Amino acid sequence: MILYVVDTDILSLYQRNYPQVCTRIRLARQNNLTIKTTVITVEEQYGGRLAQIRKAQNPEALILAYDQLTATFSLFSQLEILKYNRFADDYFRQFRQQGIRIGTQDLRIASIVLAHGGIIVTRNQKDFGQVPGLTIEDWSLE
Repeated sequence: MILYVVDTDILSLYQRNYPQVCTRIRLARQNNLTIKTTVITVEEQYGGRLAQIRKAQNPEALILAYDQLTATFSLFSQLEILKYNRFADDYFRQFRQQGIRIGTQDLRIASIVLAHGGIIVTRNQKDFGQVPGLTIEDWSLE
């Protein structure tokens, strides 16, 4: 079975109802394809939501920030979340030793995807394309 792992950017597009991403995810679900995300994406999403709450300057902004936090929680309750485990950490350390210089969070996401034998779904071909053995799909394209 093919495992598709959506990164933070693709998940954000889905939350904003980006047409191509929503269509691809809907079709994948209709065809019983496996779509998951990573604990790193959870960290990034919740971190962003909590920052919005802290920055809210008025009641409307605070209400919106809490609504978005609730929606994010609901979305993650529908997705299986892949862990950062020993295998992922081994990939991560190996890639750092090889001199792969992409963002730490992206490299952790890539390492999790490889540790679980998945395909990363992302628009970020520039960075993820530097990771040996990583298969990439971009569901934001038509």
